Amino acid sequence: MTTTTASAGVVPAKPRARDSLKKLSFWNFGGLFFFYFAIWQLVMTFLAPWLEEEMGMTKGNIGLVNSMMALTALCLQPLYGYIQDRLGFRKNLFAFVVVMGALMGPFFAFVFPPIVGANQVLGAVVGGIFLSLVLNSGVGVVEAFNERNSRANGFEYGHVRLFGSLAGATASLVGGFIWAANPDNIWWVGTFSAIVLGALLFAARTPKADSAAHAQVAAEAEKKPKVDSGTVKRLLKDRSFVGFMVLMFGTAALYDVFDQQFAIYFGEHVTGTLDPQVLFSRVVFVQILLEAAVMVAMPFVINKIGAKRGLQIFALVLVVRVVGSAFFTSTELLIVWRLLAAIEMPLMLVSVMKYLTRMFDVRISATAYMIGFNTAKQIGVFIFSWVFGLSYDAIGFSSSYLVMGAVALVVLLVSSLLMGNDRNRPDPVGDAAGPAPEVAPAR
Repeated sequence: MTTTTASAGVVPAKPRARDSLKKLSFWNFGGLFFFYFAIWQLVMTFLAPWLEEEMGMTKGNIGLVNSMMALTALCLQPLYGYIQDRLGFRKNLFAFVVVMGALMGPFFAFVFPPIVGANQVLGAVVGGIFLSLVLNSGVGVVEAFNERNSRANGFEYGHVRLFGSLAGATASLVGGFIWAANPDNIWWVGTFSAIVLGALLFAARTPKADSAAHAQVAAEAEKKPKVDSGTVKRLLKDRSFVGFMVLMFGTAALYDVFDQQFAIYFGEHVTGTLDPQVLFSRVVFVQILLEAAVMVAMPFVINKIGAKRGLQIFALVLVVRVVGSAFFTSTELLIVWRLLAAIEMPLMLVSVMKYLTRMFDVRISATAYMIGFNTAKQIGVFIFSWVFGLSYDAIGFSSSYLVMGAVALVVLLVSSLLMGNDRNRPDPVGDAAGPAPEVAPAR
């Protein structure tokens, strides 16, 4: 008798979207994504202007906040990953992230202002560590928990993940109205979102300890290739991998660093009767919608031009956006520079995944992603956030943007010489490809 299993050579049919919509669990886990990434988008859109306008922090210390968020994530993400793998379907670590999110309002109302008043640098360090517990470090926990439960509940992870994109657009738009009423309320809305998130997490039904789903998770852990120091050393000796790391360090990181305080720059140059941050929130809303549309077509484009070329184009668009912002500061053009991010993010994400799986052993694609993309990028964010924050104070945004554009261009040229071409290499198919590593949404 023939057994129709993946191990027998038959790939199970993927769940259909229409079937997922009929499941209560689909909406439950979609809600987890929605309210978590609503918190994420509120912070990433309004953090910098709030720190400057309400707390009076210098741009250098605002950069330090972002540096500490990245450094904390570098230290905690491997530990969080290990703990979540041991927990399996249990909610403990996710619940910790939720509790930290619920404390956001009280923290920024009662704890953070006195610390900043006493010492801005200390405030930046404490604030960055706190935010990272919810965001940069916590995002991997949320993604991993939801991905496992998506498979256990029989719906496509990519479908439920769309709730995160909807949250980003919604939070940007609604956050603008909240900012106009009272900027401090941004943090209390974050607390409210975390409370709803906690209720949804409590209600979420996860497989029992003696279930087949738990056994499958254990079996998957056993099948994972053992990654040792030799594996890492072989990657670091690979010319293409080193070039990829250089590119992520100097472009993917600068993508984040450029956007961290762009809202402040936007507010300094925008003219008109509308509050600049309200207008900026609406621009971000449009950008996220455009980004979702571009993401649909991007895999087809990258398959045609190759992942290396896609990464090069991403870097060039970044240079154009950064240098263009330095020279052309009319309201209309500043909006254009921000909307270009709707092309950048899909270019980067699709190209990164395809380059890693085409150029390196797919069995260690998660390790290649963690070192080549995540670690290289976080180190870049840690270094560049504070450096360019200080630069904004010393020489201004426009001059700093020219330096940033030059750094990105040099990194592009160096990495292009090192990276091999993936154009004629096929994508892995079936189970060999493995699950795509998760990434946070665009800022």
